Amino acid sequence: MKRLLLGSATLAMAMALGLAGAAMAEGYKIGISNTVQGNGWREQMICAMKAEALASGKVESLNIAHRNTDAAGQLEDIRNLIQAGVQAIVVNPSNAEGINAAIKEATDAGIVVVAVDQAVTEPSAYILSNNQEEYAYLGAKWLFEQMGGKGAVVYMRGAAGAGADNDRDKGFKRAMAEFPEITVAQEVFTGWQQDQGKQQINDIIASGIPFQGVWTSGIDNVIVDAFVESGAPLVPIVGADNAGFVGQLSSVEGLMGAAVTNPGSVGGAGVALAVQILDGQMPAEKTVLVNPELWENVTDEGKAKLAAAANPNLSPEWPVSVSIPGWTNYSMDQIIACKGPGE
Repeated sequence: MKRLLLGSATLAMAMALGLAGAAMAEGYKIGISNTVQGNGWREQMICAMKAEALASGKVESLNIAHRNTDAAGQLEDIRNLIQAGVQAIVVNPSNAEGINAAIKEATDAGIVVVAVDQAVTEPSAYILSNNQEEYAYLGAKWLFEQMGGKGAVVYMRGAAGAGADNDRDKGFKRAMAEFPEITVAQEVFTGWQQDQGKQQINDIIASGIPFQGVWTSGIDNVIVDAFVESGAPLVPIVGADNAGFVGQLSSVEGLMGAAVTNPGSVGGAGVALAVQILDGQMPAEKTVLVNPELWENVTDEGKAKLAAAANPNLSPEWPVSVSIPGWTNYSMDQIIACKGPGE
C-alpha cells in the first residue's frame, strides 16, 4: 500500500510538471481587469499590456475585461478570469479593499495576481504602481511655490474612492501642510473624464470664484483649452505627462505649468512582472513603486526636458512616458499598434 501511495504521488507530480511544461510550451494565458474606459491613460495602459505580452514571446493569449464598472463588477470580472483558467491576472483595482476576496480566491487557486497603478491590501497580491502620493506632492509643492506660497487653488481630483485618488489626496495635503496660506477655492472629482473635467473648470471660471492656481489629477489639456477658449487669465496649472499637455506647456503663450510623470506603461510593467513570476523568478519585494519626475516650463532645464519628451505621434490623452526602463520591452511602434498575441 505504501508503495502504491508513493507511486500515485510520483505520478501526480509528474502530471503537474507535465502540465506546467505544456503551459510553457504553449505560452501563458494572462487575464486583465480594468474598470475605466474612455480615458486615454487607461487606454495606453491596455495597449502597453498587449505590447508587452507580444514582445515577451511567452504569452499565448490575453483575456481582457475592460469596461466601466465598480468593485462589485470587478469582483465578477476577476472570478470569470479564474474560471477561464488564466495563470496570472493583472488588475487595475477599483479600490484598495473592494476586490480582495476575488484576489484571494485567485491566489488560492495558484494564480499570480499583480495590481498596477493602484495598491490593494490583499497580502497575496504583488503591486507594481506609480508612486501616487509622491505624484501629487511634487506637483502641489511646485504649484504652491509658483503662487508665492499663498492664495486659493482649484483642486481637481480623480475618481472618489479610488486608491490612486486617496493616495494623491495624501500627497496634496502633505504639500498644503507646508504652505499654511494656501487654501482650496473649490474641490471637484473629475472621474478622470475629459468632458467632465472641462465642464467643471468652465463652471468654476464662470462663477467668478477667485483662484490663483489649478492642480489636476491628470485631466489637464482640456483645462488649458477651457482657459484659452474662455479668454480667462491663465494661472499656473499642474497636470500629468499627457502628450497634449506636454505640448501645451511649450506652445501656449503665457502658460506657466508643470507635468508630473505618471506612465500608463505601468500596465506593461505589470505583465512583465507576471511573466517573470510565472517563469519562477520571484521579485525581492512584493511592492514596487515607480517614482515620478516633474517637468516645468519656467526654467531652461525644465523646458529642455519637455521638448525632449514631446511626441506629436501620440494621442493627446496618452502619457509621453510610453515605457519604463528595466521593465517594459516593447517598441514605440508596438505600443502604438496596440496589438496583443494573436491579434
